[in-house]
Amino acid sequence: MSQVDCTTQDKEENALRKNALGVGFIIFFVVSAASPLSVIAGGFPIGIMLGNGAGTPALLVLILLLLLAFSVGYTTMARHVTNAGGFYAFSSAGLGGIAGGVAGVLAMFAYNILQIGLYGMFGGVMSATFSDIFGIHLAWWVYAAVAMLSVAILGYRNIDLSARLLSVVVVAEYLAVLVLDFCILRSGGDHGVNLDSFSPANVMSGTPSIGLLFAFAAFIGFEATTIYGEEAKNPKRAIPIATYTSVLLIGGFYGISLWSLIIGAGSDKVVKLLEGMQDPTAFIYLMSDHYAGPGLTAVIRILFVISIYAGLLAFHSSAARYFYAVGRDGLLHRLLGTTHRTYQSPHMGSALQSAIAAVVVTLFAVFDAHPILHLFAWFSSLAALCLMLLMIMTSAAVICYFRRRPEACDSAWRVRILPAVSLLALLYILSTAILHFDVLTGASRSMSYALCSMIPLAIVLGVMLATRLRRCAPLRFAALGSHKL
Repeated sequence: MSQVDCTTQDKEENALRKNALGVGFIIFFVVSAASPLSVIAGGFPIGIMLGNGAGTPALLVLILLLLLAFSVGYTTMARHVTNAGGFYAFSSAGLGGIAGGVAGVLAMFAYNILQIGLYGMFGGVMSATFSDIFGIHLAWWVYAAVAMLSVAILGYRNIDLSARLLSVVVVAEYLAVLVLDFCILRSGGDHGVNLDSFSPANVMSGTPSIGLLFAFAAFIGFEATTIYGEEAKNPKRAIPIATYTSVLLIGGFYGISLWSLIIGAGSDKVVKLLEGMQDPTAFIYLMSDHYAGPGLTAVIRILFVISIYAGLLAFHSSAARYFYAVGRDGLLHRLLGTTHRTYQSPHMGSALQSAIAAVVVTLFAVFDAHPILHLFAWFSSLAALCLMLLMIMTSAAVICYFRRRPEACDSAWRVRILPAVSLLALLYILSTAILHFDVLTGASRSMSYALCSMIPLAIVLGVMLATRLRRCAPLRFAALGSHKL
């Protein structure tokens, strides 16, 4: 059987389940991956403290505008390349097979370490919560192992099951935090409702470049809309709608909630308040106790844990689909490119992701590393660097793809100007992130360099895999990322 015939057979027998996801479910997956409550409760208090303090909401608006600019070219490309490979498929189509191989390895690396890092946060938060509320003292890795088992089962099975669970979680998260926002704004906060967060003095206070990095990291997960293109109903319409809606929902929610919390603490007091707290992630609990009462605080504590779990599910799905896409195309073993006969899920990619997570979490537990300060902080920050680089590659891919096909899109704004603007802005943010990586991770400078060195290693591996495929199966290499509906 020829290579072309084999490829056709793979498409027919190893396809993801078509028409499984509507726009709503895709949005729920993406918003869950952003883990909005865990970002509001866990990430932003540290970002406010290390960045530009009360001016952080203004930086969120800047990042929101940047991501909307990026999304224009991103969704335009999605109308022409519908593929579970997302960044990998777009880079292959626009920049060629070698760049596609690099993007594929970077994406697999990024989503795997991001998901594994979340096990650290989940285990650490669960351990503290059960200890404080129920007096049950168990090691963090016990909770991580239980979560890992359930995520493995859900990821192996039908995607609808995970989507329905995530939809309930996302709605509950938004409602709980919006109730707190309402309570703060209704009371007038510390000294009245105001727009101090957007004054030039506050925006430029402290270290805005650090605040910008935290603001960007808060949106990680929004880009996953294209990964579900092959399973979407009417993907050419669903993916753009889901992308823009997700960016606006995430950005709007973050902006309103962060602004409200700063009003609650007082724009001139919030940094000192956070610096005086033993655990800055308890900031939202402090505001909730003061403005809404202990009942809502208990709900937020529970939803905080569930939010992290929802992120675990969402990033597990993303990692599994990248394994599936590169396995189907021949960069990795073909077994990864197969789907379950009954569930039509990327079950082998799901199983591999679970196995990798189990090994890494076990190593961190054996060496008694801190689940949040080490496992989560290191891996999530490293994943953010990878995703910035992938977005830069994708912006370049959009420009190159439509330069070769000028008849495919007649809008220079969509395929040249806005992608170029987002590419340059993302290059600036990436260079700033690398320069301040020790601040982001809380690690020593030598450890920060060691972590950053993993990205060039991933790039080299991607080049090697793509080069091997070009030598052994030139037809498959030429078709990298081209599986489409």
